[in-house]
Amino acid sequence: MSLDQKRVPFHFSMPLLISVLIICWATQLTGCAPLVLGGAALAGKVALDRRTAGIQLEDEAIEFRSESGLRGQLPKSAHVRVSSYNRMVLLSGEVSSENERSLAERFVKSQDNVKSVVNDLAVSPESSLTQRAKDKVITGQVRALIIQAKDIHSSAVHIVTERGIVYLMGRLTAAESQRVTDLVSTSQISGIQKVVKVFETISEADLQRLVAPSTR
Repeated sequence: MSLDQKRVPFHFSMPLLISVLIICWATQLTGCAPLVLGGAALAGKVALDRRTAGIQLEDEAIEFRSESGLRGQLPKSAHVRVSSYNRMVLLSGEVSSENERSLAERFVKSQDNVKSVVNDLAVSPESSLTQRAKDKVITGQVRALIIQAKDIHSSAVHIVTERGIVYLMGRLTAAESQRVTDLVSTSQISGIQKVVKVFETISEADLQRLVAPSTR
């Protein structure tokens, strides 16, 4: 989408601001932060994330390259989602055969900087748009649940939902992993079929190094 080069005065009215905030809450609580906060949101994301800024960029590049490449490798009926966290890649979605499932895994493993691949692609018909909309709602509700739990670092948990299956990704200690999994598994969120952990387990010492303030 191109932007008109002509500058037009813009007045951000209070009703519009309220509408934007309501939309943010209804979809995903953190999803609209860049719209409201601009560059400060990105800086905050980097600071709170347990990945370095460089690794975050690598994860985004892995997702982009993998999904772009798979579109040329698989038929249009395939629905493959690539999610990378600290170079650990989750494949979720649907393909029409075991051959396509294996092909997708091999292709993603061949990409630069990929550390490991968790292949949870289902050999089944492509999910409907209605189901994908429900998955987005579930993701938002799970995010809200984790944010409300004051003993969990919500920024350390990445959530992916496909066909009602909630995948939890991130770099967590064993205790944190169990706490988050139990919280989501025992929730009353409608539509959750099961919860799958795709965590990278770190030690308490690793955690202290990750969250320690910089002395520089």
